[in-house]
Amino acid sequence: MDKIVINGGKPLKGSVKISGAKNAVLPIMAAALLVDGITHVRRVPNLRDTRTMIKLLEMIGAKVKFKNGDLTIDARGKINPVAPYELVKTMRASFYVLGPLVSRCGEAKVSMPGGCAWGPRPVDYHINGLKKLSAKIELEGGYIVARAKRLIGTTIRFDYPSVGATGNIVMAAVTAEGQTKIENAAREPEIVQLCEFLKAMGADISGIGTTDIIINGVDISELTAVEIDVIPDRIEAGTFLIAGAALGEITVQDVIPEHLDSVIDKLRETGAIVSSTSSDVTVRKPDIIKPVDMTTAVYPGFATDLQAQWIALMTIAAGSSVITDTVYHDRFSHIPELIRLGAQIDVENNVASVTGVKELKGAPVMSTDIRASASLIIGALIAEGKTDISRVYHIDRGYENIEEKFRSLGADMWRESE
Repeated sequence: MDKIVINGGKPLKGSVKISGAKNAVLPIMAAALLVDGITHVRRVPNLRDTRTMIKLLEMIGAKVKFKNGDLTIDARGKINPVAPYELVKTMRASFYVLGPLVSRCGEAKVSMPGGCAWGPRPVDYHINGLKKLSAKIELEGGYIVARAKRLIGTTIRFDYPSVGATGNIVMAAVTAEGQTKIENAAREPEIVQLCEFLKAMGADISGIGTTDIIINGVDISELTAVEIDVIPDRIEAGTFLIAGAALGEITVQDVIPEHLDSVIDKLRETGAIVSSTSSDVTVRKPDIIKPVDMTTAVYPGFATDLQAQWIALMTIAAGSSVITDTVYHDRFSHIPELIRLGAQIDVENNVASVTGVKELKGAPVMSTDIRASASLIIGALIAEGKTDISRVYHIDRGYENIEEKFRSLGADMWRESE
């Protein structure tokens, strides 16, 4: 098992190109199953999660080629609508195949999902949405089995704007008979890109980017394979911007700045200098990092996927800050590890109170999920001395070549086998 070793306390400076968005490409890969054709996807990050999804698509029967960020998915011919436990348990996004498989094959057998080891993230919204579309749902040996000769459009209102459920139901509804309306839908850029991808394939979707998405079902034979470029990863970009605010001056390249508005606004509150062009954002560390309270929210609010990284920055702010996660109430597994580096943090329910310290000190720490790993990397880069970060397979699920990118900025970090 690998670990990342960091000699911290060194300033960072330079530019880094941001990879394609993990959370955009995974549902796009699942949506390719809707088409009896060959789909081309560009700017695909080489991540553990994308490789897992490739394995799943191949087990379902697609032929997949992946090289240098270019992905080809050949879903022609008969496919097997089964997503096995051994893959789905490692990545929750595997559950995205449920909607497309029911839509194309009239049935699907998909294992209950796994993924990160924090917090309850039930699939009730996915299941109840499919039921409202007239699918018959059964639980058999840990598998969700969904059947429908053809789904029937209806109105579905989510109590909470779930990204995963919005994506799954949109993919299922594109071939449903009649009209489907999703109320309180997620508005994240990744959902916007999925809907635009489906429209390019021939789906009839309106309200994209709003809380009300309307899908007029088409016959599956009307869908055709298309090409697409994956949007830049706003979470990776935000991670590097937060690191820059802590350690020097960093420019993130090939991004969509408006996707980063919430984190840019908060960085400016700390005193950091932030500037942008049409495709780049630059942040420069302030002389004194001001403490800034932050509350996560669904898009366009501050992303829960950047909460851990923000806490790492606040550990060296000149005062106290309060971070509240309203999206996931127990996503704080990184905090005990940051405390090992010398951070002063108290947690009660979904609220973390951070008192800034003058410096962090290197120590052995352990990753627990993707974004916790990013938080520990930022903490270790801040800390004086050596930090060993174990269980870094988590970071490989969501960040492409992260140590190489940080080294290009001046970080002293490398990977070792434990």
